[in-house]
Amino acid sequence: MISDRVKKGMEKAPHRALFKAMGYTDEELKRPLIGVVNSQNEVIPGHIHLDTIVRAVKDGIRMAGGTPVEFSTIGVCDGIAMNHVGMKYSLASRELIADSIESVAIAHAFDGLVLVPNCDKIVPGMLMACARLNIPSAVVSGGPMLAGRKGSQVLDLNSVFEGVGAVSAGRMTEEELKEIEECACPGCGSCSGMFTANSMNCLSEVLGMALPGNGTIPAVYAERIRLAKEAGMKIMELVEKNICPRDILTAGAFENALTVDMALGCSTNSVLHLTAIAHEAEIKIDLDIVNSISQRTPNLCRLSPAGPYHVEDLYAAGGVQAVMKELSKKDLLNLDLLTVTGRSQGENISNAVVLDHEVIRPIENPYSPTGGIAVLRGSLAPDGAVVKRAAVASEMMVHQGPARVFDSEEEAFEAILKGRINKGDVVVIRYEGPKGGPGMKEMLSPTSAIAGMGLDKDVALLTDGRFSGATRGASIGHISPEAMEGGPIAVVNEGDLISINIPEGRLDIMISQQELKERLEKWKAPEPKVKHGYLGRYARLVTSASTGAVLK
Repeated sequence: MISDRVKKGMEKAPHRALFKAMGYTDEELKRPLIGVVNSQNEVIPGHIHLDTIVRAVKDGIRMAGGTPVEFSTIGVCDGIAMNHVGMKYSLASRELIADSIESVAIAHAFDGLVLVPNCDKIVPGMLMACARLNIPSAVVSGGPMLAGRKGSQVLDLNSVFEGVGAVSAGRMTEEELKEIEECACPGCGSCSGMFTANSMNCLSEVLGMALPGNGTIPAVYAERIRLAKEAGMKIMELVEKNICPRDILTAGAFENALTVDMALGCSTNSVLHLTAIAHEAEIKIDLDIVNSISQRTPNLCRLSPAGPYHVEDLYAAGGVQAVMKELSKKDLLNLDLLTVTGRSQGENISNAVVLDHEVIRPIENPYSPTGGIAVLRGSLAPDGAVVKRAAVASEMMVHQGPARVFDSEEEAFEAILKGRINKGDVVVIRYEGPKGGPGMKEMLSPTSAIAGMGLDKDVALLTDGRFSGATRGASIGHISPEAMEGGPIAVVNEGDLISINIPEGRLDIMISQQELKERLEKWKAPEPKVKHGYLGRYARLVTSASTGAVLK
């Protein structure tokens, strides 16, 4: 066993003494040591209950003959960090999470890992660590939040963000917003729509790194506890058989994940995170594969923000396994791939059934014949940009409008709330990329304000930053190269005509190539916004969004 490094032989008597100082017995030390990574904290609603999940995991490990050893990692709530300097740390925390797990797991010679995340950057950070370490591992998340209710109205966090814009536009009173605030998020769990957290929890199933049900069983259901116990038991089987993450995280697994991503209409951040996880598994994802998969994959689900349903509805309709079963009818998935169940994906979905054909459309009658995400290229985004096509109004799929240029999210948000953005405008927010931000902030506040004002069918928003999975409308992010690297977005001028053509995968600035070249030659990089501390180091080391914003 790997753990023999810290517990076997006469020379390891000091190591055993230290374990015994914590109450471990000789019998416990004879068993495999399983690291249980707990990201519980009191700042993320999706993580407030994770101690309950972790206890169940440890029970499962003990039942199956292992010794659980719990340790923790950090987490950031994207909602609370939104629209202020805190959002600079959100994406950057993903790398810290992966690095910290690597540090503890190797330093203490664990035989296996069960990782317990739930929200945005914690899930991919833990999966990146799995791929990097390549010791037997399984993920079990905390589960989605139930949707909020106000009478017959179904609410979620997005309802509150959009409410801010509605109040600014005079379409809602502050008292009405307060009522929504009180009931939009009724309890623990990852925010209830198909936002980034739930996207990644669902895709963890598809990658094969989590048990069926991981993405959709609500946080407050007892079934979630049973799933956690099963994950604890299953890790012992993976250790015994030496089934490691890279046996599971193959190129085919990532193609499956992108396929289900398109069918579900996941967050645009999923592209960023899948690319980063693949990088750790030494697999390259080219953005062009996203479009090729999207072109052949029908969009079967329209969950919030793209539609009226929430993850609890997807659960009731049969969950991720039912979506995969539907996709398998047209041979869109590789079903021979190994998963943490010890079985193939095909075996996992063999008994899956779609129970609600409106939440999960039949593959013969999809919401759209193409997937929920598209990659755009063109003179404004030579290395690519990403849009959640499923959440774009039909009126905005093809659009031309004048650029309204801002060098920060804060400037743009102020202009939107003060009514300075007009129908037809294309809002451009730059210097918010991985390097420029630094940290590649999410832009949920400006996009929600636009939607709340009723302008989501008239105004586009482009950025080298990111968007929340809760974002809807013609919101195009991850524009690469970013402004701080001298990408074309750095030289867009106020009033330049911007052309968006999502069906054709194009994003262009309507000036001549010669003029664009001359502007770029004259451009000089501004001083970095942050030079010190973790963000300063992050800005110096981070790569492009087109390659997953991983560190060099």
